[in-house]
Amino acid sequence: MLQMIVAGIAGVALTAYVLLGGADYGGGVWDLLASGPRREQQRDLIAHAIGPIWEANHVWLILIVVLLFTCFPPAFAQLTTVLHIPMTLLLIGIVLRGSAFTFRAYDATHSAVQERWGMLFAIASVLAPVLLGVIVGAIASNGVGNAAATLAESGVEFVPVFVTPWLNAFTVSLGVMTLVLVAFLAATYLTVEAAADRAVQDDFRRRAIIAALVLPVTAYVTLLAAEPLAPRVQKMLLHSRAAMPIHIAAMIAGLGAVIALWTRRYRLARFAAGALVTLILWGWMLAQFPFLIPPTLTIFDAAAPPATLRAFVTAIAVGAVVLIPSLWYLYGVFRRSHHQQEPETPH
Repeated sequence: MLQMIVAGIAGVALTAYVLLGGADYGGGVWDLLASGPRREQQRDLIAHAIGPIWEANHVWLILIVVLLFTCFPPAFAQLTTVLHIPMTLLLIGIVLRGSAFTFRAYDATHSAVQERWGMLFAIASVLAPVLLGVIVGAIASNGVGNAAATLAESGVEFVPVFVTPWLNAFTVSLGVMTLVLVAFLAATYLTVEAAADRAVQDDFRRRAIIAALVLPVTAYVTLLAAEPLAPRVQKMLLHSRAAMPIHIAAMIAGLGAVIALWTRRYRLARFAAGALVTLILWGWMLAQFPFLIPPTLTIFDAAAPPATLRAFVTAIAVGAVVLIPSLWYLYGVFRRSHHQQEPETPH
């Protein structure tokens, strides 16, 4: 029971990170692709939307890392050993992204300096979600579990153990799908943030619709790539008990988001986009259950002793009393501050 509670906490933290931090990464994608006569207004909106709270979103990633290290140490060991290359690149990307975003805001205001920091911020924002998708793909496709078993049995073979599990057509296609997913999420969120500027709002509305239409294409390519490289994933996604209800719910959420964007019901579109992303993420977690790292390491096999799990759950319960209201207050304060600075919509 304790193992399931801790695994559930990990699932909630991962969902929060994708919905909040993922939207921040998507904002960087649109910063890179800002264009047209309102290019600077688009970038200003992105900076205003993610500027005050982007670093707070990493609390969820930190929680996941601490949870794995404390409560599922064998899983943490396998992940950080087999996937040390993409994980290191991801951490470098996160650091460079944050540094570039800060320097762009506070460094010299010359256009060349701003362009340099802006380009670094945008490129890191593109690479980070791709690497996140690659890491998930390596876990889901048995790549990490098989590589860890090979490492234990026959020793180090660098490419088969440390490269092949995460660098193949399936993991890369899932990385691209993740990139499109966070871009769709960010563009949908930004339509709400741009309420004071109808023209910029329409820019992000069009981009959200385009991303929503590209997303099923990337999902189909990922499914095709899974057949030879990750057959277990394809079987889970198509034939598990949870597959059909989640597919139907995700289709409804996706269509609902597009219809809401088309009819300019942006708050409804934001809710539907969040629901779609959540369903995709939970679909993967449910299909993989009870494995933490398939095909050998389950939640129950990898769990720390009950005393450790109890201490962790207690610490999380106490910490949540402080953390959740604090984050809610943080978002509320900066949201009110941003809206107070917005000019009134011309009549």
